[in-house]
Amino acid sequence: MSDLSVMHEENGNKGRYYIVHGSGKSELTYSVVSSKQVIADHTEVASGHEGEGVGLMLLREFVADARSKGFQILPLCPFVNAQRRKHPEWSDVFSV
Repeated sequence: MSDLSVMHEENGNKGRYYIVHGSGKSELTYSVVSSKQVIADHTEVASGHEGEGVGLMLLREFVADARSKGFQILPLCPFVNAQRRKHPEWSDVFSV
């Protein structure tokens, strides 16, 4: 998986972190509420890449951006919310 790189794009109040695989795309989408709050909407991993840690790679980038840019993540996405519970070291960036 070290050859996979996470890309990021934002368009208005929507954005996504994504990885392009040979077989499709994995992505974590979000909505910007304000400069201080961003909603994690949905995470989807490309078929055949489930269980490889791809979703976690995307979320780690999101968490790093939240810290560097000073916003809180509202975890509406079930995957993001479950990972939030498993990673107490991320509690500083989540708004729950």
